[in-house]
Amino acid sequence: QVQLVESGGGSVQAGGSLRLSCAASGYTYSRNCMGWFRQFPGKEREGLAAIYTSGGNTYYADSVKGRFTISQDNAKNTVYLQMNSLKPEDTAMYYCAAERYGGCLLIENAYNYWGQGTQVTVSS
Repeated sequence: QVQLVESGGGSVQAGGSLRLSCAASGYTYSRNCMGWFRQFPGKEREGLAAIYTSGGNTYYADSVKGRFTISQDNAKNTVYLQMNSLKPEDTAMYYCAAERYGGCLLIENAYNYWGQGTQVTVSS
């Protein structure tokens, strides 16, 4: 089992930045890929960014490419999502997730473990 705990969410004005963190514990060798997702009320989770834990290749959704950056510190078993130039439409619950094996796709059902989420609110 892998446990994931997100932090770093909060309220920010449009144009501002936030950095989300996701700390992993448990059987962390089960993590082939780490991803960040967000969910708007009443909607499915949207994949934003993913990173291979070994090698560090990264993938981004078009909606956040150029504004969000995923990174990791394997020594700390932590993955980050740096979010810049935030917009009110980025307001959502943000989740990190771990995939045991696969293609590091930005698809919700590819991931095996999920954090509890952290709220991001961007005001205009």
